[in-house]
Amino acid sequence: MLPPARLLRLLALLQAQPSWPGPELAQRLAITDRTLRRDVDKLRSLGYAVEASAGTAGGYRLAPGAKLPPLAIEEDEALAIALGLSSLAGSAVADLGDAGTRALAKIEQVLPAPLRQRLAHVRRALVVQASDVATAVTPERLAALADACAERHTLTLAYADHAGRTTRRRVEPQRLVFGDGRWYLVAWDLERADWRTFRIDRIGTLEAGPPFAARRPPAEDIGSYVAQGVATAAYRHAAVVLFDAPPERLQPSLEWMHAVVEPLAEGRTRVRTGTQSLDALAVWLACTALPFTVESPPALARHLARLATRLRDAAARSPRTGSVRKSR
Repeated sequence: MLPPARLLRLLALLQAQPSWPGPELAQRLAITDRTLRRDVDKLRSLGYAVEASAGTAGGYRLAPGAKLPPLAIEEDEALAIALGLSSLAGSAVADLGDAGTRALAKIEQVLPAPLRQRLAHVRRALVVQASDVATAVTPERLAALADACAERHTLTLAYADHAGRTTRRRVEPQRLVFGDGRWYLVAWDLERADWRTFRIDRIGTLEAGPPFAARRPPAEDIGSYVAQGVATAAYRHAAVVLFDAPPERLQPSLEWMHAVVEPLAEGRTRVRTGTQSLDALAVWLACTALPFTVESPPALARHLARLATRLRDAAARSPRTGSVRKSR
């Protein structure tokens, strides 16, 4: 490898992970330790802050500099960045679309011609559905909430519910979650002594308070936890149903229900959903034509029993239909 190409490769490796043992880095570049030290000195002369640790197995790391240096990225990394910037319109973050367009224009200028053409093909074929303007949040709001989560500072929120009523909530922020075109804050509500999920676009003023101790999160998979809550929170009845069938057999029926699907062992599926009417949920369950067990609520199981009795009685009262003679 020629020295200029080797320097670019060394820079890419240093950017790929936090630190490298010297011997491993030299082996990757197929050079001696002495040549590696000279190449590191060359990178330093070009303005890259490369730090070295002493010892027989000493290593190297690329420290943050005062200015953003030129980045050495692979072609697939450049394509991933460009696609991410192209999709900012659907991220429900206000005012990021223009910034993404400017950044993408800078990247395109330095891409090799074949990769630039490939990116152009992808952008022409890509359709990004923009998020609802009413649910968009600002980068500053997301950054403030993220700081509070990381630094564990309590927050006092002015929060508006679905009916527009605003209340003050004192919370311990835990995580930010993006799903279904909206941003959510998962936090421990101090007054209610329970976990709550807040739509960030409904949060008004923010007031930072004192720090709080770390608390065990409500679930290991925070994304699934929020999805489950969103699937049922807006409805009068929340239901959990266990099907004796794999998720793929349920898929046609799930297209007209807002539900969270949990695949289980032995080809079974747990479905969490919500509804305003137990009748509507009973009709959906009947139309699936698959065996199921109602895990909750008990009211749904009782409702199904009453409905089954009514249907059975109605069928018994109905006249039997015989064979129909074909007309000549």
